Amino acid sequence: MRLFIAEKPSLARALAEALPKPLKKKDGYIEATNGDIVTWCIGHLLEQASPEFYDEKYKKWVIQDLPIIPTQWQLKPKSQTKKQLTVIKKLIKQANIIINAGDVDREGQILVDEVINYCGATKSKITNALRCLISDMNEAAVKKAVNNLKPNKDYIPLAVSALARARADWLYGLNMTRLCTLQGQKSGYQGVLSIGRVQTPILGLIVNRDIEIKNFVSKSFYEVIANLETEQGIKYQGKWKPSAACEPYMDNENRVVSKPLAMNVIERINGQSGKVVKVIEDKKKQQAPLLFSLSALQILAAKAFGMSAKKTLDVCQQLYEKHKLITYPRSDCQYLPTEHLNDVQSVIKAISTVSSKSSNIIKDADLSIKSRVWNDSKVGAHHAIIPTARNKATGSLSTDEQNIYELVARQYIAQFYPAFEFLDKQIHTEISAGLFISKQKDIAINGWKDLFPTSVKNKAASEFSSINLPNVKVGELVQCLKGDLIEKNTTPPKYFTDATLLGALTGISRFVTDAAIKKALRETDGLGTEATRAG
Repeated sequence: MRLFIAEKPSLARALAEALPKPLKKKDGYIEATNGDIVTWCIGHLLEQASPEFYDEKYKKWVIQDLPIIPTQWQLKPKSQTKKQLTVIKKLIKQANIIINAGDVDREGQILVDEVINYCGATKSKITNALRCLISDMNEAAVKKAVNNLKPNKDYIPLAVSALARARADWLYGLNMTRLCTLQGQKSGYQGVLSIGRVQTPILGLIVNRDIEIKNFVSKSFYEVIANLETEQGIKYQGKWKPSAACEPYMDNENRVVSKPLAMNVIERINGQSGKVVKVIEDKKKQQAPLLFSLSALQILAAKAFGMSAKKTLDVCQQLYEKHKLITYPRSDCQYLPTEHLNDVQSVIKAISTVSSKSSNIIKDADLSIKSRVWNDSKVGAHHAIIPTARNKATGSLSTDEQNIYELVARQYIAQFYPAFEFLDKQIHTEISAGLFISKQKDIAINGWKDLFPTSVKNKAASEFSSINLPNVKVGELVQCLKGDLIEKNTTPPKYFTDATLLGALTGISRFVTDAAIKKALRETDGLGTEATRAG
C-alpha cells in the first residue's frame, strides 16, 4: 500500500481525485480503489517542545538559566490535532511506501518529514520514501506529479534548511524574549518584551525610518545647466558632472551642497567655447519583466489595488486551492522549467476563457518567443506563480480574485511580447575643464509595455526626453551661451507601506553596513520567507 501524506486536507482531496476511483472516504484518510491511501496533516501537527519540557525549573524565568540550549531537541504533538496524528501513525505502520506530499517548499518538506520520523517509520521506509511535488491542483497536473515521484531523500537539504530556521527561531526568540523581559522588569516594565529573529529586525526598520523622518532637516543642493549652441546655431543643454575634486563639497548621494562652488562653475563657463569630447548612440532593449514570486505579486498588488500582503496571499490561496486557476502561490521563484513550454498553448487558451480583459491582449502575443523565464537552472523546489490550464473558476470570481488573476495572467502573456526598445543618445561636452552631459532617449518599439496600465507607461515615458539633441561629432566646437543654477531641496524618506516594506525585506542587504553580513544577505532571498512575510 502506498501512503500519500498531504500538508492539508484541500491538497489531499485534489490528490485523491487523481487516483483510481471509486474513492472511499474514511475517518482521517481517503482510500483509492487500487489500495493507495491519502491522508493529511493540518499544518504542523508537531511543534518544538517548550523549555519546561526539558526541565521543570525553566517554568520560572531566571536570568542565570540563559541561554537555554537543548542538548537533544524534542518535538511534541499539538493538542488540537492529536487525533489526526494518531491516524497517520497507524497508516505509516501499514504502508509499504510512504510519499511526502507536502507543499513544494521548505516548510512543506519538513512538516511531513517530521511526522514520518516521529511516528516511528522504519529506517527502510524512510530511506525509500518518495516525494510528490504538486504546484497545480488540477486533476491532470496532479496525475502528472503522481506519475513523476522523486526520491524523498533528494530533498533532505530543504528539510534541514527548514529545521535550522525553526531551531534558530526557538534559540533566538525564546532566549532573547526572556532576557529582554527580565531586563525590562528591572526598569519597571511589567509586560513581555517579545523578540523574534524576523519580527525584531522588521520593527527595527520601521522605528529607524520613523526616527529618520522625525530628525530630518531639509538641505539645499545645486545643479548647473549649460545652455549650449553648435556652430550651425542649434541649441541644446548639458548638465554639469562634478569631478572627483568636488567630493568635499558633495553629500553621500553625490549632490553638490556648496552654492559658491556651483556659482564658480557658472562664472567659468559663461560665454566660453567648449568642445564635444564624446558622442554615444546605443540601441537598448528591456526584456519583459520576470514572472511573479509571492513577494513580487504582493508588492504590485499593494501598489495597484492597495491590497495588504495578507489579503493578497489569502486571495492567491483561494485562486490556488478553491478555483485551481493559479499554481502554488508561496513561491520565491520567478522562473519556469523548460518543460512548461509544452503547456503554453493550453495555459494561453485557459486565460482567454477565464479573463475577457486578458483575452484582448493575447491576440498580439507571439507564442514562439522564448523569454528568459524558461530556465531550469533558476528553478528550485517550486517555480514562479502562473495561470493553470484550467479554463473556469469554481463559482464566480470576486473582484479581488479577478484583479490578482489578471495580474498573474498579464505577467505570463508579457513573456510572448517583443522587447521594449529605445535609442539612448548622449553628448559629453567639455567647457573650461568641466564636463557637461546631455541625454536623449527615444522609444523605438513599445513591445511588452503595451500590456501595462497608462500610469505605468507614463512613468516609463517620463524617463524619455522630448528634446532632440543635435548631430555633432567628437572634436566639434560649441559655445556656452550661459550657465543656469538650479537649487533643489532634499526630501525626507517616506513612511513604509506594505509594498515598500516587502521590498525592504526582500532587499534587506541594503540596510546593513557590515560587508561580510551584507554579502551573505545579498546571496539569500531576504528576511523572512514568502510564506511568513505577510504575517
